[in-house]
Amino acid sequence: MGPKAFLKEYWRILIIVFFLSFALVALFIPGGIFAEESIADDDAVDQGLTNLEYGLGLEGGSRVAAPPTGMMVDDLDIEPGTDHEVESAILEYDYENADLEGADARVLYHQDDGEYTAEVFTYNVTQAEFADALQSAGLDVTEDDVEFDVTDQTREEIVQTLESRINEGGLDGGQVYQESTLDGTTYIVTEVPGMDAQELRDILTARGEVRIDAYHPDGEGGQTNTTVLEGDEIADPGMASFNNQEGYHYVPVTIDGTEGPDGTSPAEEYQSAMVDLGFTGEGQGRCAQSVYDRDTGEFSDDHANPQWCLLTVVDDEVVDAHPMGYDLAQSMASGQWVHGPTFEMIVPTQQDAHRLSVNLNSGSLTAPLDFSQEQVFSLEPALADQFKLYSLIIGGLAVLTVSGMVFLRYRNPKVAVPMILTASAEVVILLGFAAAIRMPLDLSHVAGFVAVVGTGVDDLVIIADEVLDDGQVNSRRVFESRFRKAFWVIGAAAATTIIALSPLAVLSLGDLRGFAIITILGVLIGVFVTRPAYGDILQRLLTDR
Repeated sequence: MGPKAFLKEYWRILIIVFFLSFALVALFIPGGIFAEESIADDDAVDQGLTNLEYGLGLEGGSRVAAPPTGMMVDDLDIEPGTDHEVESAILEYDYENADLEGADARVLYHQDDGEYTAEVFTYNVTQAEFADALQSAGLDVTEDDVEFDVTDQTREEIVQTLESRINEGGLDGGQVYQESTLDGTTYIVTEVPGMDAQELRDILTARGEVRIDAYHPDGEGGQTNTTVLEGDEIADPGMASFNNQEGYHYVPVTIDGTEGPDGTSPAEEYQSAMVDLGFTGEGQGRCAQSVYDRDTGEFSDDHANPQWCLLTVVDDEVVDAHPMGYDLAQSMASGQWVHGPTFEMIVPTQQDAHRLSVNLNSGSLTAPLDFSQEQVFSLEPALADQFKLYSLIIGGLAVLTVSGMVFLRYRNPKVAVPMILTASAEVVILLGFAAAIRMPLDLSHVAGFVAVVGTGVDDLVIIADEVLDDGQVNSRRVFESRFRKAFWVIGAAAATTIIALSPLAVLSLGDLRGFAIITILGVLIGVFVTRPAYGDILQRLLTDR
């Protein structure tokens, strides 16, 4: 038999072999299918028997859910081009209990309907004050127009930022999603295996705003702080690093060199600020160690001599102060630095460098979360290990039970053995897919796997019954006719299952979503991969081909 004839005869079986090989590599080879670099043998031992990742129910950890903090006014009639003036009016309004900064409010334009929405991300502002601030900008707004909510865009940005923060932090198996309650409140739900609730809350509490402040003489005998660089002006933040020669931790950054509407770039503005404030001249290298105490983490502005310090500030907290280096100062003074706008953000410890890198790479939270309405769930790792063992036992019992019933039903190894092997292959392929995409398996997914075993064997029984019930199969044409009838039934049942479970897979309904996704994937793999392969195997066994 030539290669073409071989492929024509066995292509369905070759497909299942291919998917099985893919699954086995994804499951058991260190690093799986998409490993970026080889993993040492020691690391391979640490990863466990498989590359599977586990969620909260099988690994232990915490889930924290909290709604975003904020108020908004929708459908504002704002003249095009004046949205920044409205935003300034919100920020500059004289609130009784709040002093807003730039990130605490914004005005969004919705291209789909041409309307504007104003948001303020604090509860220290009352509804009446927010309405008055908008009225000061010439808008017709009343207190009744203010809603305790934020826009869908804001919630999506929060989810994306937290996902990036978890990924950058190397927290395997973590996930972030939205979930709505019956009263209409939308919660941002964050799950991270292997982490207690307080550690997770610390990650969620941090706003993640990073900036560089220049601490310099004010010209009147005192000192002042001037913000010279915002986090969003950093185009390419690097990873936490350590300078072996000088002995300090830092994060390398590249400043945005793209020109704005005024013809200047953030890099040019930063360079000009350093020159104008004296950092490249008399202030070069002049920053006393007492400005920032690395042991206590305290910043002091009480100094007898003038100081020129660059302050690294995270969430309004000074995390380090250091002088302008000689080489960097000379490059800025000559105007050459802007052509390669990179420098190092120095911090005291490796933990600070890691935190700074994560915040720079993930960005800051658009709005803080309201932890006064938080919902917390924690599971101890020991209990999760029990769930993992019980899930394995239940899966094994499901396979054994189904296998026993199949043998009792047919009493023919030619029919029963391929059926059991095909159903098992379906589960292995699903597990390989989960390992390849780093899907954190939870108890809901285990329920989905059990459902896949049941529905898969059910479909294979339909095929076997349809082929065998009408008498002896003595030709390929007879087999294919009977198989085709069975496959139409299987296809209709699969379509019904997918349609029924699709809403659960799309909507944010907690654990039901994981069950629906695994079941739908199992049905699709069965219809397009395993059922056709089982038909080919059965045909060759029953027709002696």
